[in-house]
Amino acid sequence: MKGKTVVITGGTSGIGEIAVEQLAQMGARIVLIARDKSRGEATLAQLRERAPSLAHTVHYADLARIPEMKRVAAQIAGSEPRIDVLINNAGAMFGSRQLTGDGLEYTFALNHMAYFVVTEGLRERLQASAPARVINTSSGAHRGARLDFEDLQLVKDFSAMKAYSRSKLCNILFTREFARRLHGTGVTANCLHPGFVATRFGDQSGGLISRFIGLAKLFAISPEKGAETLVYLASSPDVAETTGAYFYKCRPVTPSQAALDDRAAMLLWERSAALAGF
Repeated sequence: MKGKTVVITGGTSGIGEIAVEQLAQMGARIVLIARDKSRGEATLAQLRERAPSLAHTVHYADLARIPEMKRVAAQIAGSEPRIDVLINNAGAMFGSRQLTGDGLEYTFALNHMAYFVVTEGLRERLQASAPARVINTSSGAHRGARLDFEDLQLVKDFSAMKAYSRSKLCNILFTREFARRLHGTGVTANCLHPGFVATRFGDQSGGLISRFIGLAKLFAISPEKGAETLVYLASSPDVAETTGAYFYKCRPVTPSQAALDDRAAMLLWERSAALAGF
């Protein structure tokens, strides 16, 4: 990873924080996209301590807002001469249906649209830097989910788990469609299930969701274990030419049938582009 630049969302806690520390120790320069300034500065300080010779940096943005997604992507594209790896890792679960300032359901906006918009904003820089990699954190929670294109925002029948599992299905469909569209450009795209990890995830969901996740974390794997596949996909030469795949424990596995639906992947791309104003 020496001489390579890694851009990451969700890199200030959990598996993202572990991943950037390990990648920095391997020689990568880290560009963080963070929302919370205190956590952003703390992570940046840790990176500079572990790899002081690299000019790690941080950009701040609310990745639930489309204008913020576009702004931060444009900032990074304008300031970074090359991007070797983009890791989309930010995500959350919300206990009740809430709308962003753009009128989108929060889970869909943060867990899917941020991946889509930031990646599209950095696409030209990634292609110019080829070979380059895009890595999207999904989840085994996608299994059992199906998209309703008449109700992507879950107006009719919201539940926290349904919104989350659908957003993780979106991550896989987006990965596969992006890989198809960039086939032959030298830019690969893969996604992963990190396992159920003991992180800050779910702490702010509220109500029974937070309590349930808190109890479940007693049986969760460590962030270090959860970050292994993320680091593997970012750095291993074994997957340099692999694209459009879904990984678990550093191995490609087959996602659900809904995640293999090429028509749904294309339609999701078209709907997402329309929502983003592309």
